[in-house]
Amino acid sequence: MATPQTPYDAVLHAARDVTKLDTALDAEMLGAALLGSVYEVAETDRETAIREFVGGFLAATSRRRTAAATTVRAVFAALVPDATGADRVRPGATAPAWSGQLGKVHLTGAWAYGDVYGDQTSYLATFAYDDATGGPEHALVALVDHNIGITKDVFVGGPAARILDQVRQLCTDDELTWFREEDPTRMRDEVGRHLAVTDRLGQLPGAGSLATDRALVGARLALLPATPSASDRPDDEPLTETERSDLIRRFLASPEAARAGLDSIDGGDLASLHFCLGLLLDHAATFPDTDPLRWSPTVAGLFLLDWVHRRAVLDMDDAAMLPRVLRAFTTYAARKRGLPASAVSATDTAIEEMVPEFVRLYATGERRSPATAAVAQLMADGVDPDDPAALDAWIEANRHRLADDG
Repeated sequence: MATPQTPYDAVLHAARDVTKLDTALDAEMLGAALLGSVYEVAETDRETAIREFVGGFLAATSRRRTAAATTVRAVFAALVPDATGADRVRPGATAPAWSGQLGKVHLTGAWAYGDVYGDQTSYLATFAYDDATGGPEHALVALVDHNIGITKDVFVGGPAARILDQVRQLCTDDELTWFREEDPTRMRDEVGRHLAVTDRLGQLPGAGSLATDRALVGARLALLPATPSASDRPDDEPLTETERSDLIRRFLASPEAARAGLDSIDGGDLASLHFCLGLLLDHAATFPDTDPLRWSPTVAGLFLLDWVHRRAVLDMDDAAMLPRVLRAFTTYAARKRGLPASAVSATDTAIEEMVPEFVRLYATGERRSPATAAVAQLMADGVDPDDPAALDAWIEANRHRLADDG
């Protein structure tokens, strides 16, 4: 057997048995899997890479008349209808009977579910072919991770009813999850805009069906109703200074702050308290949703064991104060968001268990960024950062060390 000479030949070889498949759904899943390798190896905009590959494939195979070639062309055109030449593709005379149903599906339902903390939301939509010869009803599931602002994984499969029942049961059995019917327009907007970020990642998330199912997910999402201004949707804005001050004031007047003894702090500790509260709000502003009240064991860990060491210089008073402030604030935030007691307890316990590692990282400084390490050294040397002359003299005296650290 001759070795394929081009990537297009390799695809035709891999799909040589496509006409033996039973349904249009089987063929669309095979086509998406083949395009998954293009998606996975692309270095920039992966969605564009797939579209350009399909356009090139359709042009390069335009004279191929075998049943497999004409069928694969029809599959790719259904999956990526905006590729160059896709609108001119028609199934050949020898194509399987189901080829006329490629891409011809309609939405039968949409739902969303996730954890009560707001770390992740999964969206589920079910689709049926317009004619039963196309294949069975199937489900699309997309996982949006709000901590990193991407669609982290996608999946297309069936039977749709079984997947939906499993999700319902899972959420019923776990009080830390929720489940609801979803507006398909919102689903398309949320999954689509987060998937656009995923498409531009230098490295894809770990194992999953993201690459193999991406093209089919895109085709199904395109069938959902769109918000006319979805592409212009602004990112959530961080709090203004006035809003930050109001939130801090409300927290310090709360029963959670009182129980932690934060409402009566004065003197030098007061500056440390407000510094720590500022760090919590600064950290929230780094997330895509910028919600200062969205805390979970995961978010607390990102803050206490990573972000704060890379981004802030703490003195001993700050380091002693921070876990105490974090526990009180996350409890306050959970009450404001109406989280169940078990969720509040889980976050508080997680923070308590993180404190020894937080202290160790503070003592070693091993996660400090070069800039943070330099500021920490400057302060340890007794240099006032607000004194330009002293700062210039310190930089000149430590120029070689700073260059080595950089």
